[in-house]
Amino acid sequence: MFNKSNFKEWFDRYKYAELSATSAVLASSQFSRIFDGLTTAYLITFAEYVAFYGVILFMAYQKLVKANRLLDKKTSLKEILFLIRNLLLEFGYPALLDLFFIRPFCMYWMPILTGNYFMGIILGKIAADTVFYGLAIVNYELIKRKR
Repeated sequence: MFNKSNFKEWFDRYKYAELSATSAVLASSQFSRIFDGLTTAYLITFAEYVAFYGVILFMAYQKLVKANRLLDKKTSLKEILFLIRNLLLEFGYPALLDLFFIRPFCMYWMPILTGNYFMGIILGKIAADTVFYGLAIVNYELIKRKR
């Protein structure tokens, strides 16, 4: 399941969404100047989610439309719903765990544990991403096998 070609596929699948999400994390971490640590942790998480899933949804939709164009057919509502269903299967429970527990926990505690706010945010993101991607990639591979 884990080989070099899989890693490249996963990297290509998630790289732009992750770049967008990381930018959102760094920008929204500035909320710490206004809000307390826990509120900031949830704001960072929310901003990261909007950025990440916006890119994931956009890219998946574009890929579907492009494939249909090559077949000279229109994209149907059924295909769009199927795409959304697969994204929910891939990201569903990992996103819920991440949104409500893992990411806010990491974003709150890592700056405290490191004693450096910026480094803590980066390490918190890496720790949360490790758990999230571990779960999401397993789901992605299961969806691919069912096709």
